[in-house]
Amino acid sequence: MSMRKRTELMFQVAIRTGGASACQGRDGDRIRRTADACPDQRWQARAIAVANTSGGFPVRQVGIRWPASYLEMVMNAGKGWAMFGRFKQDAAATLAAVSGTQALIEFKPDGTILTANNAFLSLMGYSLAEIKGQHHRMFVDPADAADPAYARFWSDLASGRAVPAQESRRIAKGGRPVWIQGSYNPVLDGRGRVYKVVKVASDVTNQRLRAADLSGQIEALGRSQAVITFDLDGHILDANENFLSLMGYRLEDVKGRHHRIFVDPVDASSPAYRSLWNDLRQGRHSAGEFRRLTRDGREVYIHATYNPILDMNGKVFKVVKFASDITAQVKARHSNEQVLALVQRYLDDIVQAVEVSNRQAVEMSGATEQTSANIQAVAVGTDQLDGSIRSIAQNMNQSRDAAERVFAQVDAVGQAMARLVDGTSAMNGIVSLIQDIAGQINLLALNATIESARAGEAGKGFAVVATEVKGLARQASEATQRIADEIGTVQHVADDVASQVSHIHDAVAAVRSLVLSTAGAIDQQSSVARLMTRNMQESSLAVQRIAGNVGDISRSTALANDQVTRVREALSALA
Repeated sequence: MSMRKRTELMFQVAIRTGGASACQGRDGDRIRRTADACPDQRWQARAIAVANTSGGFPVRQVGIRWPASYLEMVMNAGKGWAMFGRFKQDAAATLAAVSGTQALIEFKPDGTILTANNAFLSLMGYSLAEIKGQHHRMFVDPADAADPAYARFWSDLASGRAVPAQESRRIAKGGRPVWIQGSYNPVLDGRGRVYKVVKVASDVTNQRLRAADLSGQIEALGRSQAVITFDLDGHILDANENFLSLMGYRLEDVKGRHHRIFVDPVDASSPAYRSLWNDLRQGRHSAGEFRRLTRDGREVYIHATYNPILDMNGKVFKVVKFASDITAQVKARHSNEQVLALVQRYLDDIVQAVEVSNRQAVEMSGATEQTSANIQAVAVGTDQLDGSIRSIAQNMNQSRDAAERVFAQVDAVGQAMARLVDGTSAMNGIVSLIQDIAGQINLLALNATIESARAGEAGKGFAVVATEVKGLARQASEATQRIADEIGTVQHVADDVASQVSHIHDAVAAVRSLVLSTAGAIDQQSSVARLMTRNMQESSLAVQRIAGNVGDISRSTALANDQVTRVREALSALA
C-alpha cells in the first residue's frame, strides 16, 4: 500500500472518530476540519466531529488547519506505520468514548440505515435488525417526511453539506415521541465523495419536556397575571396585555419609560424605592404587596414579584415582574379591618357593660338578700298586724252591736219622751178644762150667792152651799193652777230631756255611723292586711327567684365575658 493511500486511510479514521487532538474545538462548537491548508496543498478531506452535543446551545462551524508537522510526521516513510498505529488506537478510544455517551447512527447518502450503536437503539426502542436497511423516515412524522424540505435535507447531506446540531422531534417504536439534539455529518471517501452520513445525537426529551413545562408555565402566567419587563435601571422593555389593561396604558405609552410612572411620587423619591432597584441589580428578588397608580391616578394594589433574570454567564441582564390585581381584596381587607375595629370597639363596650352588669348583679344579689330578709320581717309584721286587725275588727263588731243597741235604746227613750211631751200637752188640756170647769163653778157659785141674797132667809142655806162651792171652785182652780204649773215644769223638763235625748240620739247615730264606718274600714284593713301578708309571701318567693336569677345573670355575664374574649381572639386571628 502506498504512503498516499495509508495517509488517506488515516484521515478517514480521524474523520470518523473526530479523535485527533489537533481537531478539538472550543466552547462545545461543532467544527468542520479541512486538510486543504496543509503545506503541500495535495490532499483534501473534510473532517467533521461533534463536541459536547448534549449541551443545547447553538453551535457553529469553523475551519481549522492541520499542522504541517503532523502531516509531515504521517508522511515520513520511516515512521509512518508506527504513527498510524498510535493514531488508530487513539481514534478507536475516542470513538468508543463518544459511542458510550452519544447515540450514533450511520446512513447511506440516500438515508438508508447502515448501523446504530446501543445508545441509539435504546433511545428509539428498536433492535438493529429492525432498523437496518430501513429509511430514516421511519423515525420522522409522516407529515414532516412528506415535506419537500425533508428531501432537500438528504440532498444537502449527499452533496457533503453537514447539518448543524439541532433539536428534532422523532418517533420511537410504538409511536412514542422523543426529542433529540443531533448533527448529521457527511463522511467522505478518498476521492472526496460522500459515502455515508453519521448522526451523533443526544436524548433531550426530558430537557424539552422541562422546557415545554416551563414555557407552558410562563404562558399560563402571562395569561393569568400581569407581566412587565425592565432593564436594570428600571426602564420598561415590554408588558403584556394584562398589565397594560390593569394600569390603563398602551405599550407604546410605557415602553422606554421608567417604572416610577406607576409609583406615587412620594414613594418614588424614598430610599426604599432606590434600594429596591439596587437589590434587583444585585440579583436579589423582591416580593410583596404594592400600591400603584394607574394612568388616570386611580389606586390599585398588586401582589407582585420582581425577578432578576440571569444570562448564560450568571449576570443579571433584566428584571421580570409578575403581578396580580388584589385591589378588591385589599379594599375588602381594609373594610374588614374597619369592621373589625368597630366590632372591637363594640366588644369593648360589651365587656364594659358586662362588667358593670356583673358588678350590679353582685350588688343586686346582696340587695335582694337584704330585701328578702326585710320582706320576711314585713311578712311576720303583717301576720301580726292581721291578727291585731282581726281582734280590732271583732271589738269593733261588738262596739257596732253595742252602738246599735244604744241607738235603739236612745231612740226608744226619744219616743218615750215624745209621748211624755204629748202626755203633758194632753194634761195641759185637761187642766185647762178643769180650770174652765172651776171657773164655771165659781160663776155658778157667784150666781147662787146672788140668787140666795135675793131669796133672803130662804136662800141662806143655798148661799152657804154656794159659798162652799165657790171655795171648792177656788181650791180646784188653785190646785189646777199648781198642777198646770207642775205640768209646765214637767213639760219644760220633758222638752229639755227630749232635746237632750235628741242630741244624744244624734250623737249616738254619729257614733253608730263612725263605728259602722270604722268597722267597715277595719274589715277592709283586715282584707288588705291579709292581701299584704299574701303579697309579702309571694314577694319573698319572688325575691328568692330574683336572687336565683341574679346568680344566673352573674354566671351569664361571666360566660359572656369569656365568649367576648374568644371573639376578640378570633378577630385577632382574622386580622
